[in-house]
Amino acid sequence: MKEYSSITSLDNLKISIFSNQLKSEKGLVLITHGMGEHANRYGHMANFFSKEGFTVIAFDIRGHGCSQGKRGHTPSYGHLMDDMERVYLKIKADYPSLPIFLFGHSMGGNLVLNFLLRKPNELKGAMVTGPYLRLGFEPPKWKIILAKLSANIWPSLSQPTALELDALSRNQEVIRKYEDDELVHDRITSAFFVNVHFAGQYAIDHAGEINIPLLIMHGSDDRLTSPEGSKAFAANAKENVKENVKLKLWNGLYHELHNEPEQEEVFSYELDWINKLLE
Repeated sequence: MKEYSSITSLDNLKISIFSNQLKSEKGLVLITHGMGEHANRYGHMANFFSKEGFTVIAFDIRGHGCSQGKRGHTPSYGHLMDDMERVYLKIKADYPSLPIFLFGHSMGGNLVLNFLLRKPNELKGAMVTGPYLRLGFEPPKWKIILAKLSANIWPSLSQPTALELDALSRNQEVIRKYEDDELVHDRITSAFFVNVHFAGQYAIDHAGEINIPLLIMHGSDDRLTSPEGSKAFAANAKENVKENVKLKLWNGLYHELHNEPEQEEVFSYELDWINKLLE
């Protein structure tokens, strides 16, 4: 994907936006990436949907990729939501006739779900994979308390994410490329972690307020974000909006469904779900 535009954030940061350069009459998929990565790790997903006639847009979250900002930092969750809203409104203005679908992976899935719950929109639907609602491991309570204290005292304190790379995908080539990618980073600040972590529980608690079609997918063997978080979200949502929410668990797959050996099957499943909404 090539950089086609940008927005300026509330605190005057440049947020870079990328496109597959396809002028579609069918629909648009707007991608939100995960922690530490960037938009162009989804180039193969953009290629798949390009061949199916969709415009694909992706943006680098603040502190990631080509966007400005301290690596892995946000002053507040509101800043992340405002950035996303500004990107969405720009895309909506640039492509006024196209139905828009949001896609978010991992931390990006956390952002997408909270965007649906907190911001007015005219989206056709949304998809999330491996959303960060709960971690795949439970941090000790004292670590959470310490992180909250640190976020109040020194919010920009940066630490390594200590990401287990082998848990991303069963495809070792994906791991190698991730390690060699100069735009990937392994930093997260106290403020970023605390804000995103508690926004995950907020999304679960408010899942019943989802009012557009939503596809949630998770690998059953994901060790980075918990499939139980996706199950809890879907269960809460289905109490009130059963017809809107679909949960799909992929048996044996790891965190990055779009980078697993079964990626074509994953993309096709997403495509079928979108096409049914466009009928």
